[in-house]
Amino acid sequence: MSNLDIGHYATGNVVSALSLVEELGDQGRLLTIHLKDRTFDGKTVPFGEGDAQVAEILRLIKQKKWDVQCDIELEYPVPEDSDPIKEVSRCVEFCKNALS
Repeated sequence: MSNLDIGHYATGNVVSALSLVEELGDQGRLLTIHLKDRTFDGKTVPFGEGDAQVAEILRLIKQKKWDVQCDIELEYPVPEDSDPIKEVSRCVEFCKNALS
């Protein structure tokens, strides 16, 4: 079984984990996914601003009806006018919108 961090995967491999998620999911070997968005050059950014394809991966899991747990990792710098609670809420909203 695999515990996949899609943000680190995108940065480390300079490609989205989308095809790996599909491969592992189809094989029934995907247990959990750590959700964070990162650019290929290593910058951790708010969901939807990087190269990790967070929305596409969530939609694939939904479409295939896989039993995969996804957790939000707040690793991008929290803006000065915000706080971690607001930013996690923003991430949750992004995920809800991606799945609607």
